[in-house]
Amino acid sequence: MSIAERKQKEKLEMHKRILNGARKIFLEKGYEQTSMRNIASEINYSAGIIYFHFKDKSEIFHELHKEGFRLLLSQLKVLDKVADPFERLKAVGRVFIQFAQENKDYYNLMFIVEEPVKAPQAGGFQIAQEAINHLLDLVKECQGKGRFKDMDAEYFAFMLLSAIHGICALFCKDRTVNFVNKTDDELMKNGYECFVTLLEKG
Repeated sequence: MSIAERKQKEKLEMHKRILNGARKIFLEKGYEQTSMRNIASEINYSAGIIYFHFKDKSEIFHELHKEGFRLLLSQLKVLDKVADPFERLKAVGRVFIQFAQENKDYYNLMFIVEEPVKAPQAGGFQIAQEAINHLLDLVKECQGKGRFKDMDAEYFAFMLLSAIHGICALFCKDRTVNFVNKTDDELMKNGYECFVTLLEKG
């Protein structure tokens, strides 16, 4: 390995270490109470090292946000091979819920931890828009096949996302414990299938 290759490897490893430490701090403290200094403290480095890799905590937060959405989109796009758009739409919800179960930290950062968005035009959340567009296009495909024809596509996509997100958020914030007779897995999977039944009747 050349010196240049070794330096690049070390840079990528530090980048990953910073993101892993920042993820923990954002989830523990929230966006406002997180600082470059306490991220540095978490990984036992100076704040100067953090600033060498990222200009501020907003850039770190957006990088974590994009990581999560890249992972989610990669899983959703596997469904593109499903020919029937309605079957694909139902499967999207199942994949979304499984993602939340398997990636609780990412889900919280992507959808629940609040951050003041100062410059959305800069593209910080562009990949989130890509995920929304993916769902919206799928709804329009379903309409092209005769389903939900009387619905406004954007309102309907918003309703779908809200229902699925509600299931995931209750799980991620540990609110499912109030349903004492059901496990988390039963609530999320079977609860979603109840919603699917309503869609099929519509």
